[in-house]
Amino acid sequence: MHCAAVLGAARAASTAPLLWARLLRMARRTMATSPLCVPPPQGLLRPLAVPERLLLGPGPSNVPPRILAAGSQQLLGHMHPEVLQVMDEIKAGIQYAFQTQNRLTLAISGTGHCAMEAALLNLLEHGDTALVAVNGIWGQRAADITRRLGANVHELLKPPGEYFTPWDIEEGLARHKPSVFFITHGESSTGVLQPLEGLGKLCHRHGCLLLVDAVASLGGSPIFMDQQEIDVLYSGSQKVLNAPPGSAPISFSEGAREKMLRRKTKPLSFYLDMGWLGNYWGCDGEPRRYHHTAPINSFFSLREGLAMLAELGLESSWECHRANCAKLCQGLRDLGLELFVKEEKVRLPTVTTVRVPEGYNWKDIVAFLMDNHAIEIAGGLGASVGQVLRIGLMGCNSTSSNVDRVLSALRDALRCCQRSRL
Repeated sequence: MHCAAVLGAARAASTAPLLWARLLRMARRTMATSPLCVPPPQGLLRPLAVPERLLLGPGPSNVPPRILAAGSQQLLGHMHPEVLQVMDEIKAGIQYAFQTQNRLTLAISGTGHCAMEAALLNLLEHGDTALVAVNGIWGQRAADITRRLGANVHELLKPPGEYFTPWDIEEGLARHKPSVFFITHGESSTGVLQPLEGLGKLCHRHGCLLLVDAVASLGGSPIFMDQQEIDVLYSGSQKVLNAPPGSAPISFSEGAREKMLRRKTKPLSFYLDMGWLGNYWGCDGEPRRYHHTAPINSFFSLREGLAMLAELGLESSWECHRANCAKLCQGLRDLGLELFVKEEKVRLPTVTTVRVPEGYNWKDIVAFLMDNHAIEIAGGLGASVGQVLRIGLMGCNSTSSNVDRVLSALRDALRCCQRSRL
């Protein structure tokens, strides 16, 4: 029997352990007479096993059956009219979720990190000046990317758990005179929801574009791209939209689009060039041209995630996340735990941060919930490492019953995990 046939038969026989073991032995004997020096990996000869877990960390969130089914559809070609129709529906869904009529609206073939990079490298050229608000890891990442582009980066700093006031921002704009100002709406590493009211007008008064990261907040907290005069807004698929990671909604205002058209140099990435991507997504009125082979099934999943958000309605989604976050916060206080973000109005409804209780190791608590309750929560990230636990309630995971479940698991962890002697 040919080696490939043996391996294929082994996979097909994965439900029959005795036959499977015999076929593996046959594969090994075949390898003994084969010119191949690298044997088939043993792990790949076993059936895939994925445990069931409730993902209540900062993302990804669980994928509901409807979206799983969409992602398992048979592939179509990336230029087939049916796929282009799905892309048009995704564009309309993003415009609804963002509350924008921007024609340059699409989904990046990549995660939210990829959208961050796409936004920055299309807006900025070598020597441009950018101001980045840093109160957690996402501002830090944006500043890092911007420096790699050769731009002049100035950081507006706040400690983890705090937010920026309009006066903080206006002072930075007046001092540094940037062409782009970056800020994170939902800082998932610290649990802060940044107020956006008035920031677009403020930036435009200073001749600056406003770039907003809404990866952790989209669908969970109100955002109005056009009304708030946001120039570039992006998000991710794996949070409130409950789709697998790998596609990232993004939109550019006319002012941002005009800035890109005035570039003296091409964007440093062909893959993320908005000129090419905008054409592929039908945003420029020209015949669509091949740019890259898009992740078709990721687009099917994203389309369904946006459809489910549209069916529920933005306002209902916002209220659901607000109410379940409030219930979680009260339950955490009832357990004697301290919320990390002091002001209720700037707590991110999708990711709640609570201080690690005194005497406990955060790793023990996270591991206990995973091992004993099949629930994922997370520790801190970046500057918040060791300070906080992060609990996510996003999309279909934002339910009253999930709040009860995670609070019960935390109560169990606090009783069972060993405390250090102070």
